[in-house]
Amino acid sequence: MTVFGVILAGGLARRMGGATETPGDKALIRLDDKTLLDHAVARVSPQVDAVVINANGDAERFGAALPVIPDPDDSRSGPLAGVLAGLDYAADAGASHIVTIAVDTPFFPENLCSRLFEAAQSDGMPLACAQTGERTHPVFGLWPVILADDLRAAMADGMRKVDCWTARHGCAAAVFGTVPFDPFFNINTPEDLAVAERMLA
Repeated sequence: MTVFGVILAGGLARRMGGATETPGDKALIRLDDKTLLDHAVARVSPQVDAVVINANGDAERFGAALPVIPDPDDSRSGPLAGVLAGLDYAADAGASHIVTIAVDTPFFPENLCSRLFEAAQSDGMPLACAQTGERTHPVFGLWPVILADDLRAAMADGMRKVDCWTARHGCAAAVFGTVPFDPFFNINTPEDLAVAERMLA
């Protein structure tokens, strides 16, 4: 199997109050002198065979030596559009699966990919997502490329919610602990950024 990591970096920093040098780009918010994108790339790279960034607009703003793939129709229609973009890119490259992560979640587990595969295989399901406590994190998921056309058709029919589509096929949960903190803590506000700085320390 060949697995691509897809960093979903299309989030807008609406609540960050100027904490990013490029307004609107959450991926470029700085945490400990690195961007959130830098943190995501460093964390996911050892877990997968290749990494791509899903974002719309000018790819040059990231300054990354990684492919930047837009949503299929540049509609900014939510995480499923980024998943579909990743599936199409991975399929063209001959990969079997993708693992998606959100760029604003800098502490996601360093064994995320292997745990997602273990959960899917254990439960006999094609898909898997992360879970902490009673809360699922559907954008931290494992997706086989063979489901790309099914997702494309579902989105053409108006599907937008990740968990609604995954429920059609069966989605296992890889459960992670929350000590000393929830690894899926995400940054939405300046206050969250301050918390993340303390967590990093």
